[in-house]
Amino acid sequence: MSRKLRIWYPGATYHITARGNKRGALFYDDCDYLTYLLILEDVRFMYPFILHSYCLMTNHIHLQIETIDHHIQYIMKTLHSRYAVYLNRRMKTVGHQFQGRYGDELIETSDYFMEVSRYIHRNPLEAKMVTRCEDYPWSSYSSYIIPTHNNHIDPTKTYSFFLEPVHVSYQSYVENKIEKWGIIHDE
Repeated sequence: MSRKLRIWYPGATYHITARGNKRGALFYDDCDYLTYLLILEDVRFMYPFILHSYCLMTNHIHLQIETIDHHIQYIMKTLHSRYAVYLNRRMKTVGHQFQGRYGDELIETSDYFMEVSRYIHRNPLEAKMVTRCEDYPWSSYSSYIIPTHNNHIDPTKTYSFFLEPVHVSYQSYVENKIEKWGIIHDE
């Protein structure tokens, strides 16, 4: 039975997920995280895309990617193949580093776009790795709430959904409890 074809069109935006093989680690130290981000930039040069948000967890990744002219399969295949080669060399191993195909959820509405951004940035907090989202170093979150340049992401589209000051509004959106139909405030 053949695999389900991935939907793609210029400008398609995705929530990409990938897990380490057998739920194992993908990142062992800072060098691994930095290498993944360097490879991501090399791949972006080859296949331009917009990265809206990211979070690199120990054994899985989350990327919010908007394609431009290249199918997501080329972007992800190149990114993960190159990272797997790097990690196999570094760990002196062979074989798969990622568990199966990467996951891709097509983002077709503004509401879902914002939910994905929030979910990605809350991931380390929900996993109880940090007590504040901005304390996790391998996420784009801190660059959203502390207006600093992060050459990996473009916050323009995300900020467009918020009132000024956008970084404060976005922080409130991410850090407050949310019901299905909107934001509620912590008691």
